[in-house]
Amino acid sequence: MLSTIRTATPLLLSTVFLLMGVGLLHTHIALEGRALGFSVAMIGVLTSAYYAGFLLGTYTIPRLTHRIGHIRTFAFCTALVAVVVLVQALDPVYGVWLVLRVLQGLLLVGLYAIIESWLNAVAEPAHRGSVFAVYMMVNLAASATAQQLLRIPGEGFVLFCVVAILFCAASLPVVLTTQPQPQLRSMPKVQVRRLFRLAPTALVSAFISGLVLGAFWGLLPLYAAARGLGAGDIGTYMSAAIAGGVVLQWPLGRFSDRIDRRLALSLISVVAALAAVVNLLLPAAGGAVAMVVIFVFGGMSFTLYPIAVAHLVDYLHRDELLSASSTVLLVNGVGSAVGPLLAGALMYLLRPELLFVWFAVLDGALAAYALYRFTRRKREVTADDNFVPLVNTTPTALDPRAP
Repeated sequence: MLSTIRTATPLLLSTVFLLMGVGLLHTHIALEGRALGFSVAMIGVLTSAYYAGFLLGTYTIPRLTHRIGHIRTFAFCTALVAVVVLVQALDPVYGVWLVLRVLQGLLLVGLYAIIESWLNAVAEPAHRGSVFAVYMMVNLAASATAQQLLRIPGEGFVLFCVVAILFCAASLPVVLTTQPQPQLRSMPKVQVRRLFRLAPTALVSAFISGLVLGAFWGLLPLYAAARGLGAGDIGTYMSAAIAGGVVLQWPLGRFSDRIDRRLALSLISVVAALAAVVNLLLPAAGGAVAMVVIFVFGGMSFTLYPIAVAHLVDYLHRDELLSASSTVLLVNGVGSAVGPLLAGALMYLLRPELLFVWFAVLDGALAAYALYRFTRRKREVTADDNFVPLVNTTPTALDPRAP
């Protein structure tokens, strides 16, 4: 296990810089767009554009990787995404930002794919779950830490420069590594209809998780700003939500190993919906109680996708995992693209506080659907049902135990 972690250290170090840059970029774009006079609905469209690029990248970047290899593709994508961020800083025109957000999503999903496929290659099957547990912790911890960089003084251009620096730094460990590149695989096929018939709760949960987390990343900073928080306090508020995902994902995942995962999804969704409702009743977003509530909400929300994936894996043969991974990513990505559009329109037309109405309704609907499916068909829980913590980024992360 320790030798595997040492082998994966360059990849994990690149992940730290990359996810710090991504976490800071998401929040800064929302706040900078607000300062430039963009409406909440317009910023929601920017977030949707990012996830549209995310979907395009799942088809384009793997083909580039097949052509020039993992290391060259990683260096190309980090350099180009840094350029895209700096162009965004120099040209604060909404139409330009829209195109650049698509490019950012396209390039960043390629970087995630390279890191995760490489981790799958270097990790021994017996330790693959533990390696990805470390990866998940690094991923969310880096995103949470990045929110504190909002406290750096200066105009919006300064933080765009910080993001570009982090992206450039992410390329260095991978470029310098002496580890061999993984062997390249064939592209998996998408099978939405078949997998929906096999495990409908998994795909519905992945879609609703995208609706929730797409709006979370793109619009929660605007909600916090509307509630009177400054940039530094918004960073702390976002960090608390992401920290919930770090702390609660593993125990909730293990909980899902011991009962039917559909029942676990229903219970977790109920808690997330209740946390969203409690947040609506709070007088402010910056108090201690609000931080606890957002911590709980984030912990529940970040757990739904990996448990949904684990539920899908329960019904699959190993030779189907890559195909299933592309399918579940596509479904989640569609939700992530649509969520900010609809939630942003809701906030713009009515009130910013209705973001948590969006969260509560979606989580409540998922709780009801998962419970309904649980009552329709029972599944025997066995000792082989092992949860693996995942971050919903790329197809290669569907099941780290897969060869």
